[in-house]
This record gives sequence, C-alpha cells and structure tokens, in this order.
Amino acid sequence: MTRRGRRPGRPPGLLHRWALRLWASPNTLIGLAFGLLLVPFGARLQIVDGVIEIAARRNAPRRRWPFAAITFGHVILGTHAQELQRLRAHERVHVRQCERWGPLFLPAYALAGVWQWVRGRRAYWDNPFEVEARREGGE
Repeated sequence: MTRRGRRPGRPPGLLHRWALRLWASPNTLIGLAFGLLLVPFGARLQIVDGVIEIAARRNAPRRRWPFAAITFGHVILGTHAQELQRLRAHERVHVRQCERWGPLFLPAYALAGVWQWVRGRRAYWDNPFEVEARREGGE
C-alpha cells in the first residue's frame, strides 16, 4: 500500500479520475474549441479510452499541418485517422502530462521549448515533454 492507501499499479478510483479531468479541463476546452471548428469541414470525432480524438480528414490531408497530432487535455487533434492511430501511445503520454500539470501544461511546455532553444538545443526534439512522450510512447 502507498501513503494514499492505494496499491501501486491499481487504477485510480472514480473520484480521482474526475479530479484529473477537472484539473486538465482548461486544456481540454481549448482542444474542443479547435476540434469543433473542424467538424463543418469534415472532421470525425471518436472517443477512445476516455480521450476525444478528432481527425481533421478521413484520409491523408491535402495540406500539411506543422504537426501530425497535438494534444490539449483530453482531446487529441490529428491530421487524419491513420496518424491518430499511429501516434496514439505518444499522445496518451501528453494526456497524462496534462493531467499532471493541469492549466500549467501549455505554459510549461512552451517554456521548456524556449529553454532548450536558449541553450542552443532543439526546442521541439529536446523538449522534456516530448522526450518523455517518445520514450514512454514506444518511439
């Protein structure tokens, strides 16, 4: 048993899961706003394991986005369904990061990238949030 009375590896209880959703909700609302803007243009929504995945297009996009997928709280926006499937494990790490950092996630992610850039490193590839997502996402 841990200090909180929960065995390691045991899934969190209902109250804990809702607390994580509430803590991450400012980011989730941003993701929903962007995602809902895409729906009139043919975007498809699905819920996979409690996370809303929004594919901008069913097939490969005509124009490239600067990313294949991006996470805002419990919403993952992807260029198309195949990319969402391919990057699901990586993006789920970002979902957990949003649950950990809550409304501080986006500023912390941006500052971590700026810090890497100031140090002469790559803002995206060396960002600790991305390093963790690549490592834990099986990339």
